[in-house]
Amino acid sequence: MDLDSLTQNVSEWLRGTGPESDIVVSTRIRLARNLAQFPFASKASDDVKAQIVGQMQGVLTELPIAKPLSWVDVEALNDVDRQFLVERQLISRELADSAWPRGVAVAQTEDIAIMVNEEDHLRLQVLRSGLAFDDCWEEMNAIDDAIEERVTYAFDDMFGYLTACPTNAGTGIRVSVMMHLPALVQTREVSKVFNALQKINVAVRGLYGEGSQALGDFYQISNQFTLGMSETQIIDKVREVIPMILKYERKARAEMLEAKRADLHDYISRCYGTLCSAQKLSSEETMQLLSSVRLGVNLGLINSVRLQTLNQLFIQIQRAHLQKLKHVELSKSERDATRAALIRQRLTAERKELGEV
Repeated sequence: MDLDSLTQNVSEWLRGTGPESDIVVSTRIRLARNLAQFPFASKASDDVKAQIVGQMQGVLTELPIAKPLSWVDVEALNDVDRQFLVERQLISRELADSAWPRGVAVAQTEDIAIMVNEEDHLRLQVLRSGLAFDDCWEEMNAIDDAIEERVTYAFDDMFGYLTACPTNAGTGIRVSVMMHLPALVQTREVSKVFNALQKINVAVRGLYGEGSQALGDFYQISNQFTLGMSETQIIDKVREVIPMILKYERKARAEMLEAKRADLHDYISRCYGTLCSAQKLSSEETMQLLSSVRLGVNLGLINSVRLQTLNQLFIQIQRAHLQKLKHVELSKSERDATRAALIRQRLTAERKELGEV
């Protein structure tokens, strides 16, 4: 797979389409699996891990599924390319930072990614734009079945699929929904919602999963445990809480509009103006500005940029994307200038396309 071509690719999960896409950016289902004939990755030697890579590269690239998978040898990549894959949500930080044979099989549409030799031998991932539990699970189930026809998974009649971390044992499934919650953050109500979720064993994480920050008011809502419930029961558990979060975010947005529409419009317009004219922008500042403009688009206060473009920019302004765009190593100051120039160009082109210029 040519990673450079992905810089211009519109990832399927960033299209800004699907149910509830004004708040729900994407739905993801992940499965953890291990091969029965090998020790867990934490106990396997580099030679054993190389055997796993050799076996799974052939299996995954020859799967009889609708979207062919291409192999990426993560061990052979430089640091920028590894970070690039992290930013595109195709591999985890753990896989990027590891120092042993490992890889990932990726669909060109970037909605399927299968990591090899992360915490578990296999981490299968399916992504969709918007709220799409059923579509995600249908495709994931088919991929999992196709792999299981070709390899033997580590499985126990009592404990289910065996995983390196006990919290993943059983089904090995992690169901997550990435949500954009700027109104709850601005009204300081977000902590109350998340405290309620934690009481029912629903986890809240940042943009890049466990241990990451909630940049740009993005949060991942997911199940905490997998043992003792079926896949559909776990999916339904997460499915049940999403309407509550949607309700609170929409309520907060409506109250903000009603109480301070003029002030909110002015603030969002200033954010948009900064993006259109700034000569240097840090990643943190940009994420917050883009978050506010995204809110403005969904509230009908800004009509000169599309949701899909904003979704893409959240990814394209990250460090590795900027360096791949310029094909050189960039200092922080150079990244800040490149980031601002990229946004100015994209927003100007968008206005012209929409007839706003």
